Amino acid sequence: MRKPRAKRGVQDLSAQSTERSEEARNAQHGCALGAPERLRRRADFLNAAKGKRFHARGLTLQVAPRRTSPVPTALQAGLPANSAASDISMMAPSGQGERLGDVPATPPRFGFTVTKKCGGAVQRNRIRRRLKEAVRLLQPLPGRPANDYVILARPEALGMSFLALQAEISRALGKIDTRKNLPPTRHDRDP
Repeated sequence: MRKPRAKRGVQDLSAQSTERSEEARNAQHGCALGAPERLRRRADFLNAAKGKRFHARGLTLQVAPRRTSPVPTALQAGLPANSAASDISMMAPSGQGERLGDVPATPPRFGFTVTKKCGGAVQRNRIRRRLKEAVRLLQPLPGRPANDYVILARPEALGMSFLALQAEISRALGKIDTRKNLPPTRHDRDP
């Protein structure tokens, strides 16, 4: 016999009560370190794919500066859309000196990609969990602020020791800014 479904209002309340802050989840599981911010949207993954790359043992690291939000600044500040941009700049606390369109100093975000080349669903999930934990335990996080990082896993990531995996991630994060890892540039020929 099936359990009767709850009414719509009851489902909404239960969904709101199950949402918890990141700090509360970490405290509940006994994690002293908070997990870094995650990439969730496909557009952010595609943006990182256009940036720099570094190939390491067991993974490939991609990085790109964070894209500015497509939402108008007036809407972000909670103001009506017809308010002037000068009003927004006057509302900013003194000493910050942020211009409109600038990305504030926010922590780096990380995304993880594990393809079917790495194995079945069980292997892929194990690799993803290992990568997420390795990044979480890197303190201080060596990533640059306001950048998006994507870690593409290889099948070797499952067989590596955890310390070796952490060392490869930190080495990749340190070397990604070298000159030779820049994306290829197209030189258009002028007639």
